[in-house]
Amino acid sequence: MNVTSLSFPYGESIQWFCADSADKLPQSPLKDWLLAPGSLTQKLKTCCNQFEVKVLGEGQLAPLEGEYPQQGLVWIREVLLCLDTIPWVFARTLIPQTLLSERQADFLGLGTRPLGELLFSQDNFIPGRIEVARFETCSRLAQLAASLDQSVEDELWGRRRYFHHGHDEMIVSEIFLPAAVQAIEALNKR
Repeated sequence: MNVTSLSFPYGESIQWFCADSADKLPQSPLKDWLLAPGSLTQKLKTCCNQFEVKVLGEGQLAPLEGEYPQQGLVWIREVLLCLDTIPWVFARTLIPQTLLSERQADFLGLGTRPLGELLFSQDNFIPGRIEVARFETCSRLAQLAASLDQSVEDELWGRRRYFHHGHDEMIVSEIFLPAAVQAIEALNKR
C-alpha cells in the first residue's frame, strides 16, 4: 500500500445531491449500501472476519470549497475501512470546533476505533439526511484507490451523512472503493 500521511487530506470538493434523486443513483446492489439507514460500520463487519480502521490523517483544517460553508476550521479525520486487510471504504469526517471542544476525549481518542461505533452507540448523536455523489475515474479518490492497487475502471460512488448533536452538526462521507463494489456485487449473486 503506497498511501502515506504526507498526502493528507485526500478528500476533494465535489457536488453532492439528495439521495431522493434515485434516477441518478447506480442501478446495482451498491444503491442499497449508499442508502442504508443504519451504521455502515456494522454492515461492513458482517462481510468479513477482520475489520480494521487505518487512519490516513487527522487535524484541524479548513473544509474544502463548498464542503461546510458555515465553518472556518474543522477537525478533519480521514480513514480507510478495511475488511480482511482490503480497503473497502474511504471515510472523511468533519467535526465543527464547538462539538470537538465539547467531546474532545471521544473524537481525539478514537485512534483506530471506528467512528460509527461512537455515533450509533449514543443517543445524543442523531443521524440525519444522506446525500450521494459520483467520483470520476480521474478524481483524487480514484488516484487513492489506484495507489491501493485497486483498478478504477468505473466511477466511484459515495454518500455523506449529517449527524446532529445538540446545535452542532458533523459530516461523515464514505466513498466505496472498487474492491467494495466488486465484493458487494458478488455478495448479491449468492
